Amino acid sequence: MTEDGTAGPTAMEHPIDHWVLHVDLDQFIAAVEVLRRPELAGRPVIVGGDGDPTKRGVVSTASYEAREFGVGSGMALRIAARKCPDAVFLPVDREAYDEASAAVMGTIRSLEWGGRPVVVDVLGWDEAFVAAGPQPGDPATKGTGQLGRGRPWAGAADQLEADAAPPVEEAGQGSLPPVQQEADVSLGKGPTGGPTLDPLAFAGEIRARVLEETRLHCSVGIGDNKLRAKIATEFGKPRGSFVLTAENWFEVMGDRPTTALWGIGGKTAKKLAALGIDTVTQLAQSDARVLAAELGPTMGPWYHRIGRGVSDSVVTGEPWVPRAHGRETTFQEDLEDWDRIAEEVRALTRQVVEDIDREGRPAARVGLKLRYKPFFTISRSLTLKESSNDPEHLAEQAVSLLDRVEKDRPVRLLGVRLEMVPPEGGY
Repeated sequence: MTEDGTAGPTAMEHPIDHWVLHVDLDQFIAAVEVLRRPELAGRPVIVGGDGDPTKRGVVSTASYEAREFGVGSGMALRIAARKCPDAVFLPVDREAYDEASAAVMGTIRSLEWGGRPVVVDVLGWDEAFVAAGPQPGDPATKGTGQLGRGRPWAGAADQLEADAAPPVEEAGQGSLPPVQQEADVSLGKGPTGGPTLDPLAFAGEIRARVLEETRLHCSVGIGDNKLRAKIATEFGKPRGSFVLTAENWFEVMGDRPTTALWGIGGKTAKKLAALGIDTVTQLAQSDARVLAAELGPTMGPWYHRIGRGVSDSVVTGEPWVPRAHGRETTFQEDLEDWDRIAEEVRALTRQVVEDIDREGRPAARVGLKLRYKPFFTISRSLTLKESSNDPEHLAEQAVSLLDRVEKDRPVRLLGVRLEMVPPEGGY
């Protein structure tokens, strides 16, 4: 990386098959609400629940102006109101966000990169991976083959780099700025008028086209695999792009905490810290056998891989297939009657059964989420002896999980999750 955060002189010379882009809409829900209410532009906006901060509920999203006051997603609305009393609180409007998201994803799918259609792997309302699709005339292959894998030899190469790389003194510099692209780039054109091949230029095209068609801003992470592209986006926010590859992985990520990695949360970070692993470099240089023994034979080696920035997950345009459905509800008054709590669990389970029935797949696992007063959350789950979509049977299984929780405190939230059997052919 050069001093201004752009890629070095040879970094952009790879073929487009090498690259994965991650598109993330900036403050998506809040931005959609501001488009509907232009008078809110520049004001702190908080979206969550039914929009009443005197009631129980959590923040779905907060505008950048609200975030300056310490408001963030998942925060209780009442706390958000105390932190930012002048904020405008709005209710969640899922239909509006569905519509806006569909417009954005349709815009991205309409683009071509280097004369090739793009493959869009949607992660949710506000984000998607993008890779160049097959060249015209190539035979269609299920799952898009190697798209978005970066270099076919990425895993082996990165392993060698990880083994050889010493800790980098300047790793984790937060001062590396995003690469900004002007909105008036020559859309779809390279420097000689041909197709755009440079991923930075194409990232600029995505941002410009999305803004033109939907009036929404986005940031684009660029990587040589999905993991690095996803993480790169955070360095490009807002309204910018950033490149993160094997070449600058340790320079950018080395000294950052393990929670900076996509896939590692607070609980896992504490387990790693107990092993003396606090940074990305320490994780990359750790013994995978120790991680397997302490964190499990599957997850341990996986954490070791993401510490090196390694991922072989492909970008696929196939429709997302849910693994589970769930429902939860927050009570405006705490529940202390456990017979009432059991009835609420049954009612939630019946609602989730309706959701999985629309998928046409029975449940294989049942999960229960319970939040005590004031804000302590636990979860319990079980695997069914036989898969089922019988609402009464599943409701009783969910209620049975209450036998595995403490009943000495009031309950403010309940949730039920049903994990379905895999579809024919697997995920």
